[in-house]
Amino acid sequence: FMNFTKESIFISGIRSFINTLLGTAGIFIALMACIMIFAIFLGNEQKDALKNKVEILPDLNGETKILSLKTPVVLQLDIHDIIGKSFTYEDIYYQLIESRKSFLKNNRVKAILLHVNSPGGDAVDSDDIYKALKKYKEKYNIPIYAYIDGLCASGGFYISCAADKIYSSSNSIIGSVGSRIGPFFNFSKILENWGINSSTITDGKNKDMMNPFRPWVKDEDESLKEINEYIYNNFVDIVAKARNINKDLIIKEYGAKIFSSKKAKEIGYIDETDSSYEIVMTDLLNAAKIDLSKEYQVVTLKTKKTWFQPLVTQTKCLIESIFSKFFLSSKSLNNIQSKNIELR
Repeated sequence: FMNFTKESIFISGIRSFINTLLGTAGIFIALMACIMIFAIFLGNEQKDALKNKVEILPDLNGETKILSLKTPVVLQLDIHDIIGKSFTYEDIYYQLIESRKSFLKNNRVKAILLHVNSPGGDAVDSDDIYKALKKYKEKYNIPIYAYIDGLCASGGFYISCAADKIYSSSNSIIGSVGSRIGPFFNFSKILENWGINSSTITDGKNKDMMNPFRPWVKDEDESLKEINEYIYNNFVDIVAKARNINKDLIIKEYGAKIFSSKKAKEIGYIDETDSSYEIVMTDLLNAAKIDLSKEYQVVTLKTKKTWFQPLVTQTKCLIESIFSKFFLSSKSLNNIQSKNIELR
């Protein structure tokens, strides 16, 4: 009887501790959920607001003061770093959309300057940005010039082909008309030496193509090659048309090489070398029929940073972590993960 009583008190204590712990966790989770809902509510309130803020850049006289809303504007778009990571098509899309709104409404933007320093990046984003610029130029009948100040390779050059003229600083590098998928690695020999076998369950022919944990079979990469060839041919067509260069020269001679700005001008990849920002801006203003003796504004658009976004992300991760620790067994977690069958 005494043993039973002691055990009951012990179990009762454990139960009380667990209930207190779960209650505290529940209150904490509810609090975090309220914070998330509040942050999401603020986000929804601002969903119709502009995604970008206007920044005034120096004009040729170094002036950065805000001028009359009737003053003509040159919009500078920065094509910097890796396309698809440092910036995406969506970023440029909203910059172009918002270049006709608010501070820039009433057709103030009379020209676009692409400031380029990029090694390239995602083929889809590059193509979408190129097309968006072409559409914008045709719709609003404005000149677009590109100024390369550093590196303009692959996707960077792809986007630059939307410009009417391409200028470059003396030490810039231009080119790399090519595309790639990969690299792919194969570890099957290493696994075999260690006596490790791998098996993947799939449906659909070649769904397991280029699996790094088994020997590859002949021609399993054929569809990838076809995709890469299609993207490459599209790239070549755009360069050939934009720069008025024979396709055979691009494919057979220039290839995916990169060139100095001097050589790039010789082969027709750019229009002017040994240029400066001031030279390009002067030519662009003239092309846009903006009187240099009168006032004009040079602006760029930068993505707004909302104060609550980091809070939403961190709170979400914290809630998921607590939820998994308190309410899901390791077996349940494995069951959830096993359901995440990916379609790639």
